[in-house]
Amino acid sequence: MSEAKITGRTYDTQLLRRLGKYLRPYRTYFVWSVILTLIVAGISPLLPMLVEYTLDQFILKNNYQGLNIMTLIMFGLLIFQTAIRYYHTLLTNSLGQSVIRDLRIETFNHITDLRLKYFDKTPIGRLITRTISDLETIADIFSEGLIQIIGDILQLIVIIGVMFYTDWELTLIVLIPMPLMVIATHFFQEAMKSAFQDVRHWVSNLNTFLQEHISGVSIIQFFAREKQEMDKFKAINAEHRNAHIRSNWYFSIFFPVIEIIMAIALGLLVWYGSKSILAGRISPGVVVAFIMYINMIFRPIRELVDKFNTLQMGMVGAERIFTVLDTDEKTPNDGILKPEKIKGDITFDHVWFTYDDYIETNKKLNLPDPIVDDHSVKWVLKDVSFTVKAGETLALVGATGAGKSSTINILSRFYEISKGSIRLDGVDIRSYDINYLRKTIATVLQDVFLFSDTVANNISLYDASITREAMIEAAKRVGAHEFIERLPGGYDYQVRERGSTLSAGQAQLISFIRALVHDPKILVLDEATSSVDTETELLIQAAIDKLMKNRTSIVIAHRLSTIQKADKIIVLDHGEIKEIGNHQELLHLNGYYKRLYDLQFHSAGI
Repeated sequence: MSEAKITGRTYDTQLLRRLGKYLRPYRTYFVWSVILTLIVAGISPLLPMLVEYTLDQFILKNNYQGLNIMTLIMFGLLIFQTAIRYYHTLLTNSLGQSVIRDLRIETFNHITDLRLKYFDKTPIGRLITRTISDLETIADIFSEGLIQIIGDILQLIVIIGVMFYTDWELTLIVLIPMPLMVIATHFFQEAMKSAFQDVRHWVSNLNTFLQEHISGVSIIQFFAREKQEMDKFKAINAEHRNAHIRSNWYFSIFFPVIEIIMAIALGLLVWYGSKSILAGRISPGVVVAFIMYINMIFRPIRELVDKFNTLQMGMVGAERIFTVLDTDEKTPNDGILKPEKIKGDITFDHVWFTYDDYIETNKKLNLPDPIVDDHSVKWVLKDVSFTVKAGETLALVGATGAGKSSTINILSRFYEISKGSIRLDGVDIRSYDINYLRKTIATVLQDVFLFSDTVANNISLYDASITREAMIEAAKRVGAHEFIERLPGGYDYQVRERGSTLSAGQAQLISFIRALVHDPKILVLDEATSSVDTETELLIQAAIDKLMKNRTSIVIAHRLSTIQKADKIIVLDHGEIKEIGNHQELLHLNGYYKRLYDLQFHSAGI
């Protein structure tokens, strides 16, 4: 469901039923919240009743002793009400925060399990909005929404019941303006639904814009795009402001209307009540009590509108969260194989791959295999077949867009192939448990990502089985131990976001240690040395030569000098294999590889 279509309903049984699943671990909180709600509703008319009794029986009869006693009773009732409301608020907020804690964990786990294709088409800022602000609106369902609405409705029923019991004629007079209240509330609620939807839409757009532009601030500054991007931000921010102003405008109309209706009810009460007192039909205490009842009726009604709006916001948030949780974009993990040992033989057997969605749609509908000569499909890999023996090194070369990175992405099942098969040790990779498969393959990417954490945690990724000694040993093999020791705190040095406080070479070395310390059977280097200087590249290359022994390796590199020792080199062009062989064999072919080689080394002056 698209974001624009999620409008939300004030009350949605299906959504509440799903949310109820998250209440089960906190039944005690919920039950006590309901009990306290009933108590609050039950004692709400007691104070006006006591005031009525005190006025008629003690004040008008000059009974000061009785007045003092009733004053103490009313004071005690107020303290009791305050205590009940305190614990009620505490319980409902604890309930809401506990629910969203569990929901946020589930949402985060679900998002991190989604395949990369989902993130290719979904803005990260939108997911941040779902996980943070949309979840907060769900907490409000319990702390300020559903339970509070039930309490206010019960309070209204109890108070109106007491009013009818006290004097039904006066009650009917007071309720004459009530239809106006219902009409005003209906129109306000409908208007607020649209306004709130606009607010949530522009909050999402604002988060998406900020996330993208703060992450890419260096590009903005490199190309002096500050003014243009600021103009875009001003436009989005203005829409966000206008949406909020529109919602506030509805409030600014609604509440004065409610005050006018309340004033009409109060005026009718004074007029008819005064006549009844003069006629001797009722006592003055009844009119005073009814004045208090009017405040107690209209206050919950005013708040009910706010709480219905809160409930509606929570419903919209819940619907958006469940839309993410219902996203069927996880990589299927039907495999169960977790062998103790992996040799590392890799076979691509007539593999076809595209990022187009219709291929997966065909699979879900059990339609025939895709037609490979369908020109409407943009094939990234076309009928790719090759074999890498355990312990061998395979190099992939080719121009940008040739399909090199896609080859390693489908090997780790970040994307699913469209046709053909990929086998590891002769077994289809879909037969392996996906977590086991990915732990078997360690990848060092060109674009290094480091978390805002210590160097040690960036290496181990919180794997308790990886010791500090193992990290140091891997760092020494890579040649990075000395530079890490020079950092303030050494392995406990706090890396800033994306490794901004480290050089490109240092960040690359840390990512290389991260891959090695997990002791993979298959090592993938995707342009792993392209971001470093020549000295650091030589340092890494020396370590790579040692680490590739007894380990199947796949290397992607534009620098052909780094892959001349590879056992096998595959030249890709527009997703097709053009040549296979070792360095010398490919040079003798005088084809694609030879042209790439001559282009690089002649341009370098070699």
